Amino acid sequence: MKALTYISSGRFAVTEKTKPVVNHGKDAVVKITLSSICSSDLHIKHGSVPRAVPGITVGHEMVGVVESVGQEVKKVRPGDRVAVNVETFCGECFFCRNGWVNNCTDRDGGWALVCRIDGGQTEYVRVPYADNCLTLIPDGVSDKQALFTGDILATGFWAAKISEISADDVVLIIVAGPTGLCTLQCAMLYSPRHIIVCEKDAGRREFVRQHHPEVIVTSPEDCHTTTMELSEHGGADRVIEVAGADDTFRMAYECARPNAIVSIVALYDRPQLLPLPEMYGKNLTFKTGGVDGCDCDEIMQLIAEGKIDTTPLITHTFPFARIEEAYELFENRREGVIKVAISNE
Repeated sequence: MKALTYISSGRFAVTEKTKPVVNHGKDAVVKITLSSICSSDLHIKHGSVPRAVPGITVGHEMVGVVESVGQEVKKVRPGDRVAVNVETFCGECFFCRNGWVNNCTDRDGGWALVCRIDGGQTEYVRVPYADNCLTLIPDGVSDKQALFTGDILATGFWAAKISEISADDVVLIIVAGPTGLCTLQCAMLYSPRHIIVCEKDAGRREFVRQHHPEVIVTSPEDCHTTTMELSEHGGADRVIEVAGADDTFRMAYECARPNAIVSIVALYDRPQLLPLPEMYGKNLTFKTGGVDGCDCDEIMQLIAEGKIDTTPLITHTFPFARIEEAYELFENRREGVIKVAISNE
């Protein structure tokens, strides 16, 4: 089967690989029908994810049909339509029992797909711990509606959840990229007093205005002023940083009010420094890290109920045969691209 493979830093290529098989009782093999390109795939391409080993199949946003299952799998059966979780987790270790599945201690746990286990920009993928890591797609929910359930939508849901948003809050979301837009929809579930989205790209600012007219949209140049005008307490109550740049990291803590929560869910290419002398007395709470993607059943239910709809994010669709062209478009952000879907059908 054809698979997009991480060859070396800066290089992906389509290679020929053997179809995966069930090799443990808790495994499932899924036939991929639709996948997507994520910014994290670009981080892998450019060597920013050291755990990703050369030779691995990339792609961790995917939906498909269960092909086969191990004898211990109870939740799914061959023929079921499923979304694949970006994380695989045992459900039994200390971290899993506390809902911190990103840090599952099993050798196949955590962010293993596309790092130690072949990912989904291919025809078939093996998913360990299938009962934990596959989400059934209900009748009436399309592949495109379900596509982001296991990764960027799970990240947005987790980001809103850890930010402890209340109805009185002013929430600032920094950047309206794909994950930021998913975070926006999940933050809206909490009905905060104001949501501000800061985005430098005029096309993406217009996208937010068109799809979410109740949201305040601002540019980086005006973000601090806008946030202060809408806040009664010297800044946003909750800041969610989804960009991963030096200037957005600084913006996050500068726009937060004293005693705010600042959630850093972006993946950075290099270390960031906290200017603790400047921040002394502001008493900020920082929450950082990678998604604990264990809420996918709830997310799928919200999709089925029409409370979350991420299909407008899919601006381009390519067949797998043109995946390298799709990557070029996505990486260079041409043609107003937000997300690219890769079809195997």
